[in-house]
Amino acid sequence: MSKHQKLLERFLRFPKDFQWYELAKLLRKYGYEQSNKGKTSGSRVEFENPQSNISLNLHKPHPHNILKPYQLKDTLDFLNKIGAIVESKEETESKNNNDDEQHFEV
Repeated sequence: MSKHQKLLERFLRFPKDFQWYELAKLLRKYGYEQSNKGKTSGSRVEFENPQSNISLNLHKPHPHNILKPYQLKDTLDFLNKIGAIVESKEETESKNNNDDEQHFEV
């Protein structure tokens, strides 16, 4: 299993200690680079890919580099949107059954 695959599987478990540098590394694999828009952007960061018109905007966590649960959720939605991951049959069925367990295929 590649390092990227391990990182993606770690991300999909929604760990409480997923860090900013891990997110940047994960998104770099899909061609996305972080960009701060000038001096006034503060902690707002955009992950953009020159070949895509889809980008991800997040606030860089501070003072610690650990991502908050809503940021992990936004990133998961983004990865689904760009086709990096797809929901498995179990996930679709669990949504229909209102089950909280999530399964993803990479």
